[in-house]
Amino acid sequence: MADLSTNWLGFELATPLVMAASPLCLDADAVARAVDAGAAAVVLPSLFEVPDGGAPRHRKEKRSGIFTDEATPYVRQLERLKKRFDIPIIASLNATTPLVWKSLASTLESAGANAIELNLYELASTVERGASVVEAGQVEAASIVVGAVKIPVTAKLSMFYTSMPTFVANLMSVGVRGVAVFNRFYQPDIDVETLDVDRRLQLSTSSELPMRLHALASLYVPPKDTEDTPLWLACTGGVHTGRDAAKAILSGAHVVQLASALLRNGPEHLYSVRASLNAWCVDRGFKSINEARGLLSLHHVKDPDVWTRLNYVRQIGSWTPD
Repeated sequence: MADLSTNWLGFELATPLVMAASPLCLDADAVARAVDAGAAAVVLPSLFEVPDGGAPRHRKEKRSGIFTDEATPYVRQLERLKKRFDIPIIASLNATTPLVWKSLASTLESAGANAIELNLYELASTVERGASVVEAGQVEAASIVVGAVKIPVTAKLSMFYTSMPTFVANLMSVGVRGVAVFNRFYQPDIDVETLDVDRRLQLSTSSELPMRLHALASLYVPPKDTEDTPLWLACTGGVHTGRDAAKAILSGAHVVQLASALLRNGPEHLYSVRASLNAWCVDRGFKSINEARGLLSLHHVKDPDVWTRLNYVRQIGSWTPD
């Protein structure tokens, strides 16, 4: 047996398998099945600020020290999970205004969240909101949340940044301790038969993983020692098997977050993922996943060109008919 334990955001986890945000996280029994199968932490779905900027609207009265507002059901679920499970429960937050970022972050911390994941998902739809404006606003939001809480703050990113390493460095400069790559880009399709917008959600597959691997390999920085980890990395999207998890860890991930795989196969699917990851470690001679982490990152891979522009040129020329 290999040692699958890992550290993420300062938490000692028995495995690198994290139950990612999905409707399953709202079902305590489903969470219990995932935990039994190997989930070492849970990330709740995002608590969103509504578009009009007016909610969650705090009323004057309080109940158990928590505002009775639109955020109350979310907070109650968080509290229920905290009482039932002895693993980190990560709250996720997506707001649009400074006051709400700060207020809800404090509320989630008070409710027992072990960390907060910032869902930095924003669609720039006007000329005035250029890349620099959007990124500056997201860094400011991160700074506000970091300043409002004492628990670790991580950020879930989209893949659409001109320079991912630079943006992540800016987040780290205001105290963000980790990032998760990537937020899936949910966009409606077009139904050409009904001439309408098709909003059906499509689950991920392992084919979405390579984009994450590239980002992880670029962002991973080897720690100077066991006490010094510059940035905690989570892979989310495209992890469905133990081998998928192994690829993410080789690229630098400290944990992998699974949602679609569990929605498709049930929380018990983590048994298979954990067993497969363990078998891979044993077969490759790794006593622990920590020995494998980052071996194929930009810092450690023998040929760094495999992650850079030159690989783009080479891979185009490598195609041959089946």
